[in-house]
Amino acid sequence: MNEKFFDLKKEKQDRIINAALKAFAIGGYMHASTDDIVRMAGISKGLIFHYFETKLGLYQFVYNYSTRVINIELATGISRDITDFFSIRLEIEKVLSTCMKQYPYIQLFLTRAENETTPEAATAILLTRESFEQTIRDILDRGDITRFKEGANYQLIENIVSMTCRGILESKFREGDFLADDYYDEVVEYLEMLRELTYN
Repeated sequence: MNEKFFDLKKEKQDRIINAALKAFAIGGYMHASTDDIVRMAGISKGLIFHYFETKLGLYQFVYNYSTRVINIELATGISRDITDFFSIRLEIEKVLSTCMKQYPYIQLFLTRAENETTPEAATAILLTRESFEQTIRDILDRGDITRFKEGANYQLIENIVSMTCRGILESKFREGDFLADDYYDEVVEYLEMLRELTYN
């Protein structure tokens, strides 16, 4: 990537990033069109290739950028003093919703990228994806699981939480006019209900 991209005005950077996030989140790497990206960003196609050289370069950049943005928020937004399983998960979702206010498609893109099937795209983000997933795992591992009812399977509950958050996110985008606060409020409702059902 051409580092001069960061010399652009922040508003223009964000237009390009948001257009790429949306295209890759909706179509995956294979079906995302650079024509759509430049149209949404209001720039020339030549500018994309000037800064990123290829579609793959742009994909790798927005993935690395997205994880960096979230990692910064995670580092400053989640206290190590919080050890309750559901409270930690809610804090992670609060961080994500904060990031989605500036980059609405950031989490949908990262979720889609987890299952990217185009080999060169999956390979380009592999190391960053593994590092990012480990960061999330390390935060979740702080969670105290001793409050769960006897017989409650912690891993299954974590899977339910992940699938619930993903389902809410996707449904909010299908409804149109996505608002990060609405997403977070609905996540809180579901996770608080799960807390009541699974805790002693």
